[in-house]
Amino acid sequence: MQYTWKITGLKTKDVDGKPSAIVQTYWTKTGTDENGNEGTFTGATPFTVDPTDDSGPFKPFNELTEADIIAWIQTVVVGGYEEHVNGKIAEQIEQ
Repeated sequence: MQYTWKITGLKTKDVDGKPSAIVQTYWTKTGTDENGNEGTFTGATPFTVDPTDDSGPFKPFNELTEADIIAWIQTVVVGGYEEHVNGKIAEQIEQ
């Protein structure tokens, strides 16, 4: 199964001096099997801006790439409920 991720929407908010911080993401993960059949899961992942988080510099919204944001989402999904997401994609393909 080949998977692709896509950002479908974002919400931003000015938080603690960080302009246009991403606080909500909307995304899809599409799986394509060896026969070209596809299934898609639509998800939403919120984020909070922690003013005490100094793990790295704040990256301004206009400097973010889709790959940056997908990596954040994948950290949440892969570490939490990816099996569910992939299962729903497989169900669509089977139908």
